Amino acid sequence: MNLASLHNQRPITVVGAAVIDVIADAYALPWRGCDIELQQQSVNIGGCALNIAVALKRLGIQADNALPIGQGMWAEIIRNNLRKEGLVSRIDGVSGDNGWCLALVEPDGERTFMSFSGVENQWNADWLAQLNIAPHSLLSLSGYQLASSCGEVLVSWLESLNDVTPFIDFGPRIADIPESLMQRIMARRPIVSLNRQEAEDAARRFSLPTTTEAFGKAWLEVFSTPLIVRHDKEGAWYFSAQEQGLTAPFTTVVVDTIGAGDSHAGGTLAGLASGWTLGESVRLGNAVASWVVGHRGGDCSPTREELLLAHKDI
Repeated sequence: MNLASLHNQRPITVVGAAVIDVIADAYALPWRGCDIELQQQSVNIGGCALNIAVALKRLGIQADNALPIGQGMWAEIIRNNLRKEGLVSRIDGVSGDNGWCLALVEPDGERTFMSFSGVENQWNADWLAQLNIAPHSLLSLSGYQLASSCGEVLVSWLESLNDVTPFIDFGPRIADIPESLMQRIMARRPIVSLNRQEAEDAARRFSLPTTTEAFGKAWLEVFSTPLIVRHDKEGAWYFSAQEQGLTAPFTTVVVDTIGAGDSHAGGTLAGLASGWTLGESVRLGNAVASWVVGHRGGDCSPTREELLLAHKDI
């Protein structure tokens, strides 16, 4: 795996959300009737798709970004920050404001989100008609949008595309997508990335074995599509018809885990777009995610140079 070989051999389109993350330290999660004191860390731009777009940009990979940006206080913050990153969105200036979420970070680094929806979950046919998806593209999608009220619109659009490879991180919403819609999504043969808990949820939903290696092999038999299962400090499993294995983690001191899954997706997509194997791409995802969890806030994806300095063995 050589970072110098990172360059687009395949186009990428990132479809999904740009939102605001209000991040605060919490000594404990709130319970009913309580009144706890929070310590604000920062106010960052975030959202699965935006985090992936930033990770790709900082790794030197070009992507077409379709992140709805509205008109309002939160939208203006997002627009200004995208400009600083040298990023633009194909869907800009739509009616309504962007959503935001409150992220509570506990002392061990675990985070809990409380989200408020905005224009990022209002996808419609007119917006999608503005996107020109090139043949042989990778197409990044999030479970947050697929499980929302616009999920049907997005899946119908996906079904209209030819010669694309969806990359889907279902996130915690994997249990919320209706069965009929899930069957249509899986029929498009996406590359799916899940964390450990989401994989357990998927195993229950699809009546598959719960141990990761058996789950991955059963997934291939049922869906015939690649799977990634992220085990954080234990690395990440990957399964495809061509290769299977467990990719070792990169050692780091965890500060908080906000953006870890999205940055892993960004690193993995960068590798796949560069023609790397699934295993090589997942290893790059591990390296990017390890950097992110070692820094506060979700807006901290590394550049190539920073990644090389942190992981000379990459």
